[in-house]
Amino acid sequence: MATVELRFSALPEHVRTARLVAAAVARRAGVDEAVLDEVRLAVGEACSRAVGLHQSAGVTAPVRVALIEEEKQFSIEVGDEVAHADTSAGDGSAPGSPGADDLDADGEDDMGLAVISGLVDDVEVTAGPEGGLIKMSWPTATATLLP
Repeated sequence: MATVELRFSALPEHVRTARLVAAAVARRAGVDEAVLDEVRLAVGEACSRAVGLHQSAGVTAPVRVALIEEEKQFSIEVGDEVAHADTSAGDGSAPGSPGADDLDADGEDDMGLAVISGLVDDVEVTAGPEGGLIKMSWPTATATLLP
């Protein structure tokens, strides 16, 4: 299992870099070329959400992105350091479903999570006192070639 970790200051201009790195690592991991745009868009949404949460809460810690290559799948985890009410959706529920975290009173957070869930079939959103995490996964070429 190979992992690439990226940490960046919570500034919108760094989101583009995270998207480019994620797409490059996904391509190397064997994610289908047709899915790379979805990877880019989903990472952009998740990182923009984390940047917005950091800025609105005044958190100076960096946004964390882990790009994880496993035998049959490629996963991306985007984490923030913003303390959330204990509204964990660790049960794997999709954003917007009962139990998913509702972190933003104006619905902006829900919109970003809805976009991510529309782009990624396998997504898990968790949030707690130590921060939030969005984990997204895609199959790799080895997973589609094996019976």
